Amino acid sequence: GLLAPVLDFCTKEIVASDISTSPDLAQQHRMLDRLLEALPDGAAPTMHSDMGWQYQHESYASRLEGAGITQSMSRKGNCIDNAATEQLFGHVKDEFYRGREWGSFGDFKRDLEEYIDHWNTRRRQVRLKGLTPEEFRNRALAA
Repeated sequence: GLLAPVLDFCTKEIVASDISTSPDLAQQHRMLDRLLEALPDGAAPTMHSDMGWQYQHESYASRLEGAGITQSMSRKGNCIDNAATEQLFGHVKDEFYRGREWGSFGDFKRDLEEYIDHWNTRRRQVRLKGLTPEEFRNRALAA
């Protein structure tokens, strides 16, 4: 299975995601559907990605533009721009995938969705002063 997440670089929260058996444009559009549902009114975020073909596709770019989301892509060969997302994938590999096998895609998807919920609501993070992403976001909104 493949995970397409949207990570809030400030709160480290996985704001939206899609889990699929293939990394196709349909997966990116499902992920965007979830992101747009979660986006607060009046928000005008920047969506950062690598230069993958799906992020350069007209249908993807036009949906971002239509939602008031500024698109930003890494320069070719510059992995530093994606450090936060690569760090997330490293944690998912170490804490979720390593040494595990699933009997079906459905079981894998269910367990990965549970892990994402754990990441957002229960996993404390040093970079967030020991808070979970959800706690960090709620405190920031209350300030």
